Amino acid sequence: MRYLASSSHDIRTNLAIETYLMEHADLTEPILYFYINDPCIIVGRYQNVKAEINQDYVDQHHITLTRRTSGGGAVYDDLGNVSFSFITKDDGDGFGNFERFTAPVLKALHAMGATNAMMSGRNDLLIDGKKFSGNAMHVENGRMFSHGTLMYDVDQTQIAQALTVPTDKLASKGIKSVRSRVTNLKPYMAPAYQHLTIEAFRDTLAREILGVTDLSQAKSYPLDDVALAGVAELNQRYFKNWNWIYGQSPAFTVKQRRHFDAGTVEFQLNVDAGRIKTVAIYGDFFGAKPITPVIERLTGVKYECQAITSALAPLDLTAYFGHITSAELIDLIVT
Repeated sequence: MRYLASSSHDIRTNLAIETYLMEHADLTEPILYFYINDPCIIVGRYQNVKAEINQDYVDQHHITLTRRTSGGGAVYDDLGNVSFSFITKDDGDGFGNFERFTAPVLKALHAMGATNAMMSGRNDLLIDGKKFSGNAMHVENGRMFSHGTLMYDVDQTQIAQALTVPTDKLASKGIKSVRSRVTNLKPYMAPAYQHLTIEAFRDTLAREILGVTDLSQAKSYPLDDVALAGVAELNQRYFKNWNWIYGQSPAFTVKQRRHFDAGTVEFQLNVDAGRIKTVAIYGDFFGAKPITPVIERLTGVKYECQAITSALAPLDLTAYFGHITSAELIDLIVT
């Protein structure tokens, strides 16, 4: 088995490396790939972003958001998490066989003292009934990867804030995440492994899985200039691309209603591929002009604050809604 640990903490770059390896690497031997991410949310391939995340919280706390190529649910990562990936040829017995790829990880964790760690259900790893790892797979052109998270010392307060969405605001056709009770591995490890840096935790896991006493003994898989150029291209095509992240979202409807001193305003939007397709506006507000221009300027726009702000900027919205500011109306539409 070959080994690679990413030096990047950007989830988008790390997913691009994984994709490049699956598509182009010499897979005569499987590759074990580890990466550590700055605070980020990764939604599954078939999920609706808006139904999974608290967009305001994510924006305010500068949490990176992207979409992966594998299915499954949304996950939050930060510098207290290690992600692993086994990249290999598809031999016909790999896809869907999570036990095959999580067994080496569980064996390593057991050796580090987390002896109650176990696989549960289809693709989760639990300890004392709490989830510390979610796993997913992707297969293409006879190649595949199986990847997962390992919560060692993740800030769990961020998970609750970043992945909480008001259920009365949005109806989505996407695959919804199943929330589970989660925990960190750190308190379950043997004392010698409870105070590791995240890099030391990663390296210890790698040594255990690879069966070496020093990672210098492992067969590495370095990325040359051609590979790095390929990674950069994939990053721009997918993981940093608005159309990939938001435009892949299934259709959904948004209903936003708020009472202002000048009256009640309600927006009902149908959003598909990340863009507003239809708009209906209701309320008991008093406007000097018909609201048709507002509807026209919103139709076809990306469902995001900046795009909506730019679309409505040429209009004096008080002429349509009375004494309600543009900022208040835009906040209503996207909150």
